[in-house]
Amino acid sequence: MIIIKTAEEIRKIEKSCRIVAEVLEELKSFVRAGITTKEIEVFAENKIYKKGGTPAFKGYRGYPSSICTSVNNQVVHGIPSELRLKEGDILSLDLGVLIDGFYGDSAITLPVGKISPLANRLLKITEDALYIGIDMATPNNRVSDISTVIQKHVESNGFSVVKTFVGHGIGIALHEDPQIPNFGMAGQGPRLRSGMTLAIEPMVNSGRDEVKILDDGWTAVTADNSLSAHFEHTIAISDDGEPKILTKL
Repeated sequence: MIIIKTAEEIRKIEKSCRIVAEVLEELKSFVRAGITTKEIEVFAENKIYKKGGTPAFKGYRGYPSSICTSVNNQVVHGIPSELRLKEGDILSLDLGVLIDGFYGDSAITLPVGKISPLANRLLKITEDALYIGIDMATPNNRVSDISTVIQKHVESNGFSVVKTFVGHGIGIALHEDPQIPNFGMAGQGPRLRSGMTLAIEPMVNSGRDEVKILDDGWTAVTADNSLSAHFEHTIAISDDGEPKILTKL
């Protein structure tokens, strides 16, 4: 069931989203070669609590950490560890916050120092795909109208979209209906309505789209060891037809 939020509920979701956005912005200057992903988690967790929020991921379905840190060939759900970043890595940070009963969720992929031209292009195409998808989040469009433009943009640039994981509704729960795949035919799925709040999140591989899960039960990696990038925003569909990005400062 898709939950349509009231204006007051969207304001509360926006509050959690602002913390997400602020912490991710602070992480951009914190991430550097030589630091461990566990140190990044501690930094982010402290910032979330200081701003009055709670890390939404910690304990969710048994997930052991406050944020997800996915490095290079890791697609999503990388668990922070003593892994030390090095020059040329790419790092996806996925962060969710709960405050006053409402959730926000966003993800970015950052370069660690100077990265390869391929990695640079992968990050740009993935972030562009996110905004192209968001532009389709307007009343009376359907969910797959978002999906198809993301897939077309990614594949026309020689990359592949991950099909194992999808975007989702969000707000009162961390994961709500509808699911938002990053692939599919236009004109299918639920019709979009004002008051929907959605997490749109293209996950893009530089090689094939297949993924596998590591023995930790969480970390998804590319099956062919290619690079992967992930960008995500929480948005609200508004009456005026303009999607409102809630996790953008």
